[in-house]
Amino acid sequence: MDLKQIHELIKIINKSNIGEISIEDKDGKVTIKQKEEQVVTVAAPAAAQVYNVAPTAAAPIQAATPATPAAPTPQADNLITIKSPMIGTFYRKSSPDKPPFVEVGTEVTPGKVVCIIEAMKLFNEIESDIKGKIVKVLVDDASPVEYDQPLFLVEP
Repeated sequence: MDLKQIHELIKIINKSNIGEISIEDKDGKVTIKQKEEQVVTVAAPAAAQVYNVAPTAAAPIQAATPATPAAPTPQADNLITIKSPMIGTFYRKSSPDKPPFVEVGTEVTPGKVVCIIEAMKLFNEIESDIKGKIVKVLVDDASPVEYDQPLFLVEP
């Protein structure tokens, strides 16, 4: 491979989600890796690297979460939280022109889809494990979420 081909490969790798590629031909072998710091930043702040908005978007979400239980203090004991099973982007609808899966007041049963979390270009339907009524939606649509972050409050 000549230097121009290697530079083109580097550009392609930088624009893609590929972490590493190795190419071998009669002249030799070339291995191109993404910078290690990208992998580390994905693991540390979770959604920060993947979505590039987590430092600004995660702070309001985390600030809003403690304030939410303070308002319904008498009912807080009997509410159950549906939490995010993964890191990703939270969506209330399957597409922009569709209605939300659940609204405040919606009755949910085990197995009912309550939202979608996009992780690495895969859309994962999140189902309710409990029966009850949605009392509060804790996350804004199209916001990054962390593992185990509260998404909904449900009254059984």
